[in-house]
Amino acid sequence: MPTHPNLEQFKEAAARAAAERVQSGMIIGLGSGTTAAHVTRALGERVKRGLKIVGVPTSNQTSKLAGELGIPISNLEEHDAIDLTIDGADEVEMGTLHLIKGHGGALLREKIVAHASKRLLIVVDETKLVGRLGIRESLPVEVIPFGWRIVARQLEHMGAKAALRRDAAGQPFLSDGGHYIVDCTFPGIAAPSELSGKLDRIVGIVEHGLFLGMTAEVIIGGAGGVTSIQRENFQARI
Repeated sequence: MPTHPNLEQFKEAAARAAAERVQSGMIIGLGSGTTAAHVTRALGERVKRGLKIVGVPTSNQTSKLAGELGIPISNLEEHDAIDLTIDGADEVEMGTLHLIKGHGGALLREKIVAHASKRLLIVVDETKLVGRLGIRESLPVEVIPFGWRIVARQLEHMGAKAALRRDAAGQPFLSDGGHYIVDCTFPGIAAPSELSGKLDRIVGIVEHGLFLGMTAEVIIGGAGGVTSIQRENFQARI
């Protein structure tokens, strides 16, 4: 994967640009991962200067960070309609703005919050842009621990190299929901919608990291500055 010595600066610049889109009175979905953390910090600075928002975090880690920064936080029980969610992505497919997400382990909650949002704004550095999903990153699949090997075998029959994610101690990684994650390496995903449908039909899979047709806009930080790509004919959810 391409690297750049100023990659964190690229992420932070894009994150700050995204945070400026937020207006007082909004309910904001707060994404997870390193780039989304930059967004949360930028929003925390704006809250200190008087911005009035309520954040709905997509992970325990984001909830903790938002609380430390003084951002009022809530949940989907109290706010089931979110004005804008700002999150990162592991891959963004040029043209479609389809995503792979979930390498931070919060894909289930991220997708629930994204679906509850009128708009999904994705923030990435330029290395996350790809011509086809799956050419650089594996696809995370969140599974029930009971019988996970059976699910993994089905994933392998679909052409994936399936590996159970483990934590630093070598134990199975647990999502905030208490599930395992199987990382699936494909030789590129030529038909994301078809694959998504197949994954949705496998018993034992809780959710997967294909976020298709959900992105309204992508803000990109790179060597040439901050740019954005908007999805044509996007209609905000009501």
